[in-house]
Amino acid sequence: MSRGIFITGTGTDVGKTYVTGLIVKKLHEMGKRAAYYKAAMSGNVREDDGKLLPGDALQVKRTAGIGQAVEEMCPYVYEAAVSPHLASRLEGEPVRLDVVKQGFAALLGSYDYITVEGSGGIACPLRFDTEKILLGEMIRTLGLPCLIVADAGLGTINAVVLTAEYMERRGIPVKGIILNRFHAGNIMEEDNKRMCEYLTEIPVLGCIEEGCRELPVEQDTLLGLYEEIGEGLDDDLVSV
Repeated sequence: MSRGIFITGTGTDVGKTYVTGLIVKKLHEMGKRAAYYKAAMSGNVREDDGKLLPGDALQVKRTAGIGQAVEEMCPYVYEAAVSPHLASRLEGEPVRLDVVKQGFAALLGSYDYITVEGSGGIACPLRFDTEKILLGEMIRTLGLPCLIVADAGLGTINAVVLTAEYMERRGIPVKGIILNRFHAGNIMEEDNKRMCEYLTEIPVLGCIEEGCRELPVEQDTLLGLYEEIGEGLDDDLVSV
């Protein structure tokens, strides 16, 4: 049975893709069949032939050293560097949950551990037109637990607490917090770690320093974060 987890962040540019790459890399180096998935990517660059390059997927693939086909990694790739709901409106290809579920379900059986990355922060809208889809709805649909990635610097306490409370109110389970761009010995960042744990009652599982190439989380701890996939998907999709 495949196992999965969802990586969300306290906002844009906190390092979700970087951290996700380190997570997938560690799983791959442990000999696990590790896969990456993201429902929608915005702000991508076109090749000369007009094809959009899914930047986040390529970054994770390079960082982790996995052989997974890029085509498996993301069903919706947009050029505009805006929220997916607006990018899809501008480019005419709105996110459909059934397509997201099918792409995700297609990974089951082929991979042991599937790491799903979110777009932007936890309240990011994926679609907002005739149908309204928020990121949290997709997480619940896939039935995944979450990790919160946050920048370790000024403002972290507020961002982490608000993100955690938003998720708790919506019944989205959070397994832990990872602080990115952490400077060991920095009195503010060390205090941020302590206060985030105290105010949310969620453990900070790792503090990642600038340029780090290895995830500072024990193997057993990392594997224990992933939960079996299946209950959040329709039976016909799980069998894809």
